[in-house]
Amino acid sequence: MDGSGNALAEVEETRPATAAAPAPRPADPVGLRATLQRLSAAQKGSAGAPLYSRFVNRPLGRFFAALAFGAGLTPNAVTAVSAAFTAVGIALLALVPPSVPMGLAVAACLVLGYGLDAADGQLARLRGGGSPAGEWLDHMVDAAKVAGLHLAVAIGLYRFTDVDPAVLLIPLGFCFVDVVIFFAMILNEALRAQHGAATRAQGPTQQVGIARSVLALPTDYGVLALAFVFFGATSVFVPVYAALGLAEGLFLALALVKWFREMDRLPR
Repeated sequence: MDGSGNALAEVEETRPATAAAPAPRPADPVGLRATLQRLSAAQKGSAGAPLYSRFVNRPLGRFFAALAFGAGLTPNAVTAVSAAFTAVGIALLALVPPSVPMGLAVAACLVLGYGLDAADGQLARLRGGGSPAGEWLDHMVDAAKVAGLHLAVAIGLYRFTDVDPAVLLIPLGFCFVDVVIFFAMILNEALRAQHGAATRAQGPTQQVGIARSVLALPTDYGVLALAFVFFGATSVFVPVYAALGLAEGLFLALALVKWFREMDRLPR
């Protein structure tokens, strides 16, 4: 199960990577194609990664990282751009009445923010590794996004629709599940590092079968982002959103058992 989940997707592109190749000096004449090739050679493993994150978001992030490298941007600058796109999408949910154009705009902002979230980590690896401050900033932005997105859904539904008040429990429950998953993933990494076990960033780079990526698709943050194209049609969006929340909850229930057993096996 390790590797799926909307909240987990936020930490999947964590910056530190001990196996990254040294980055060329910024003055080196490296073109976009050569930069993409370097990024492809410095990718993390895709073990457990759901379909969208594996085959859409990571390549999109690679392209954004190559553009950012050519423009001389730092990983922190890319993180800031990612946060800005996501913040606009979240603000639209809470402040603008639902409509088809509004839903498309929200989905576009979240998709771009997610792609740039993958780009900052890839750019850091291309440049030779991330910094503790950069990792902190990346995780803080992700934490705000994990909670803020679902709370904005609740606010938007409450302000602009006539849904039954009980429906508001769906985004609140979704928020609870994603926050718990996000905290668990951060804690898992910290405990692995503290007890001398390999972290996800240091793990093997083997690929996994397509079937596992397909099965994890309902828990993919990218799928959640795309679901907002339906936000203008509440009768369609709410069932889709609820189904994704249920899938995330089932993932958490299974993952907690697996993670506890993994932590129990760590050296004491």
